[in-house]
Amino acid sequence: MTDPTPLDTAHAAMQAAPEDTARRLRFFERLADSELFLLLEAEAQGDTIKPEVFEVDGAKYLLVFDREERLAEFVKATAHHATLSGRVAAKMLSGQGIGLAVNPGVAPSSILIPADAMAWLGEILDEAPDEIQARPVGFSTPSGISETLLAALDSKLAIAAGLAKTAYLVAVEYEGGNSGHMLAIIDALPEAEIALAKAVSEAVSFSGFATPLDVTFIAGDDPLIATLQKTGLRFDLPEKKPAAHSPAAPGRDPENPPILR
Repeated sequence: MTDPTPLDTAHAAMQAAPEDTARRLRFFERLADSELFLLLEAEAQGDTIKPEVFEVDGAKYLLVFDREERLAEFVKATAHHATLSGRVAAKMLSGQGIGLAVNPGVAPSSILIPADAMAWLGEILDEAPDEIQARPVGFSTPSGISETLLAALDSKLAIAAGLAKTAYLVAVEYEGGNSGHMLAIIDALPEAEIALAKAVSEAVSFSGFATPLDVTFIAGDDPLIATLQKTGLRFDLPEKKPAAHSPAAPGRDPENPPILR
């Protein structure tokens, strides 16, 4: 028996408690972040792909697998496929009225996700964080933070390898009396700030955290870091591994999903 994938684990947790909203959200978060292998009718032509479409009880589904060997087991032969993330799949299916058949019949996480659920996932992933201007005047140790949110933040920051060095979660008080929680991200690449803010926003959405989590970006030599180190919960981002040079495959760019035909 092969080791379970993160999607298997999240699916099992969801199935064990179907009424638990937090577990359902966690499954969809894992789906969005998973690398998936999409079964195609024919070889991709540039950025244009023609997926296999299956009907179940009158509803249409594309077939995706979170391991290449699971796809091979399903088709019992070699097959054309495209590699894409769950978030790209959700964006690609926007307005198509098509759902996802995930690991159908070949894994514990076998599940049919209907078109309306994929549309909902696409809307969550499309949400952009609001930009605000507020001056912090005090920091303290965060309180009332769920383990679910902490785990979600840890997972999101773990896949943001090389985009920043560390992050600190703190309680914050703003000028004017407003208060809340803030994630201060240290030494982020300037071009990665929007993506990091969006990743944090997704972590909050999928964890069911009731209040917003503000994000700020701080240089590594800022004197404020000494205060953050004393009061905050620290997250360390992994270093980026050298990328293997290979041609871009359809679905690799989340801002440019493959075109269906």
